[in-house]
Amino acid sequence: MRVAIIGRGPIARFVAGHLAPPLTLAQLLLRPGAEAPHDVPVVTDAADVDADLVADCAGLEGLRAHGPALLEAGHRVFTLSAAAFADPALGDALRAAAERGGGRIILAAGAIGAIDTLAAAKVGGLSAVRYTGRKPPAGWAGTPAEAHDLANLTGPLVHFEGTAREAALAYPKNANVAATAALAGIGFEGTTVRLIADPGVEANTHTLEAEGAFGRFTATFEAAPLPGNPRSSALAAMSLVRALGAHVAALSIV
Repeated sequence: MRVAIIGRGPIARFVAGHLAPPLTLAQLLLRPGAEAPHDVPVVTDAADVDADLVADCAGLEGLRAHGPALLEAGHRVFTLSAAAFADPALGDALRAAAERGGGRIILAAGAIGAIDTLAAAKVGGLSAVRYTGRKPPAGWAGTPAEAHDLANLTGPLVHFEGTAREAALAYPKNANVAATAALAGIGFEGTTVRLIADPGVEANTHTLEAEGAFGRFTATFEAAPLPGNPRSSALAAMSLVRALGAHVAALSIV
């Protein structure tokens, strides 16, 4: 199975380096003029993608730029960019393109576990889903949290509380986990989110809580950063590799 990868950053390099037979790297889909490895074919237009599977490793903007065309062409697109579906216009465009062309959007779980449990619990009925994201102050650089004096915090600061939709729209590069939980569970409006800048932690920490007919659970994950990109979780890249492998495996766990 030939895989085309969107992007050339740390996540793309990790995925490319961990593809195992029967998966092989076929192409990179990049912006015009982007530097790329000399031994990998590069295309700049989704219409030129010739692969069995596509892995979006360029984040929300990569999915926005290429997702509709790839899906309308019938491709199966694997992505970590769950936050795309918090934007009704973009989410509708992706779904409509998939329906027209027969493509599929496959969301990898990303930097958090228990998504399978959450999705199973939805079958019986969920009454509450809560996500808390806690990062060192520097982890919130470039976000609305910079309205606070992050560099001089002496204790935890809750800088956002709201719905998963509000979180994903305000923090599109930081809220994929919240968006994934929303899609797996009770939706963007029903899922509550709290985001915290905490000088007392070194790792990005994700806590998912849920209650419903199944009972209740609390799951916490401390995410080690991806080498070369401290803002991305290594587990997120690993989950994308796992999703690709599970798609072609004779035996897979869902």
